[in-house]
Amino acid sequence: MSIATRRVKSSFTAGELAPELYGRADLRAFENGARRLRNVVIQPTGGVARRPGLVHVATLPGPARLVPFEFNTEQTYLLALSEGRLQVFLGDAEVASLPAPWSTTMLPQLAFTQSADTLLLFHPEMPPQRLTRSSHTAWTIAPFAFSRVAFHNFTRDVAMAASATTGTVALTCSAPVFSPGHVTSRFRLKGKRVVILSVEGPQNATALVEDPLEDTLATQDWQETAFSGVRGWPVCACFHQDRLVLGGSRDAPNRLWLSRTGDLGDFDGGTGLDDEAIEFALVSDQVNAIRAVFSGRHLQVFTSGAEWMVTGDPLTPSSIQLNRQTRVGTAVDRQVPPVDVDGATLFVARSGRGVHEFAYTDVADTYQANDLALVARHLVRDPVSMAYDQTARLLHVVMADGSIATLTLYRAEQVTAWTRLETEGAFRAVAETEGRVFALVERFGSFRLERFDATTGLDAALSGSSATPQDRWLGLAHLEARQVGVLADGAPRAPATVLDGAITLDPPASSVQAGLPFRHLIEPLPASLGNATGSASAPLRLVSATFRLLDTPALEVDLGRGVQPVPFRRLDTPLLDAAPVPFTGDVALRALGWRRDAMAPLWRIEGETPLPLTLLSVTTDMRITN
Repeated sequence: MSIATRRVKSSFTAGELAPELYGRADLRAFENGARRLRNVVIQPTGGVARRPGLVHVATLPGPARLVPFEFNTEQTYLLALSEGRLQVFLGDAEVASLPAPWSTTMLPQLAFTQSADTLLLFHPEMPPQRLTRSSHTAWTIAPFAFSRVAFHNFTRDVAMAASATTGTVALTCSAPVFSPGHVTSRFRLKGKRVVILSVEGPQNATALVEDPLEDTLATQDWQETAFSGVRGWPVCACFHQDRLVLGGSRDAPNRLWLSRTGDLGDFDGGTGLDDEAIEFALVSDQVNAIRAVFSGRHLQVFTSGAEWMVTGDPLTPSSIQLNRQTRVGTAVDRQVPPVDVDGATLFVARSGRGVHEFAYTDVADTYQANDLALVARHLVRDPVSMAYDQTARLLHVVMADGSIATLTLYRAEQVTAWTRLETEGAFRAVAETEGRVFALVERFGSFRLERFDATTGLDAALSGSSATPQDRWLGLAHLEARQVGVLADGAPRAPATVLDGAITLDPPASSVQAGLPFRHLIEPLPASLGNATGSASAPLRLVSATFRLLDTPALEVDLGRGVQPVPFRRLDTPLLDAAPVPFTGDVALRALGWRRDAMAPLWRIEGETPLPLTLLSVTTDMRITN
């Protein structure tokens, strides 16, 4: 007996599901999930759209970190940090380039925070650097100046004595303390400061007294500067309640330092007045190395083993409170700064297999850390970079394998949908500035700065136009000897090869877009697994499939006989001869043949035509034999 059935898939708001969930037809995510979603993004309304292409911006000298810099709403910059170099981009143009004190090996651990026209950069092996903008083309990098440094005792049960109370004195310790790197560092004996002039040995040094010492007796009441080449520099930082917050260092990984209110360079605790600097450690049953600090509803601290909340309104030495909230942990081998999405803080788990939403709940008066990648674990593997596009509500997470896992997150409508973006080459970093998403892409042995663009259907692409049709189009040296896809006057053309930085078209065209093609893929979950009433062993026949489209000029579908173009417009005109007209409406396609493979999808949309595609829903008519 044959049973007819109709299923309507009107939403893809669960995104691509992990293979481990193919046996969970009881999950609500199956109703709105898909088997594979590649080079597409999920719209907050539930539809699927082909991802934007990538515009070529510049070729960089090597591996780089991308850092956004927002001076005001009209002046947003992108900083590219590479080996000994910082490049500044405004729009798609490089406006400044200057030498910098970091190396390629330091890039993964670089942290940054911004206030007005100043950006501070941190690395545990580099003194903090201050990047200042004077104009579009005038930028300077210099070490950040501490007006009053923080002190800390790294060596317990060691006595230190000075040979005199003023002038140049000899310091002697009861155990090894000094190293050559201490030269120019400050020590403090019973609250009085000295600066090291030379180091004679592990237990002996010469210093200049800055504050007259109380006496020459040996004492264990001494400290050295918290940050130095010997002890390491701050790991991360943020601005919170008009204080600069420094998190962790190499030799004090679990300590926080908060500057004096209104004085970002003053870290001297003084006498503990409300506006003076604050220092404390995260004390728990394990050493929590601080990896990131974030200013949200509260001061949030992300460590290698847990997440913490620091409260106090305002934060003062007497009002500050510290509470551990969750035990997820943050990656220690690289800096992936947390991002704010609708008041929640998204961070990458230490395991490298999760992206968690650190959100405050008023009812419980605490934070929770829900894993947003729970049903798409196969897409999240060792994230290395992350950026959020507020305009499109897309979180782009770059993976170590060169792919991007893109999350559409719209909490109010319960949309949590992952897809995977791929390109010819490998994505290495991503950053967002004022709704513009830039990507660092490694292609053909070089590193390219590219930008996602909704009007572009190709990668590493450039566009041009002319008042009169031209057959030769220049400016493609970055794709030399490569076969590229071509859009000419809005219509796809046959691939062309770049020679001497140019392509030749026949016939000529007035507007051209050329770049690397990429293939999109939309594949549903197997029908028999998506509904508990289906039988996995019964033969299944797809009678027809109706695709509801929005402003889609071209569609290629596989209904079991291979991928074929759908001629739903301009049936008398081949697609390659004229610009196709965008189509909105339903396209019904007939299918033939019975299927016994329960895991095989009933339909598949796949292609690399560099034109927009938006799928709103799919209706399938089937027959099942019992």
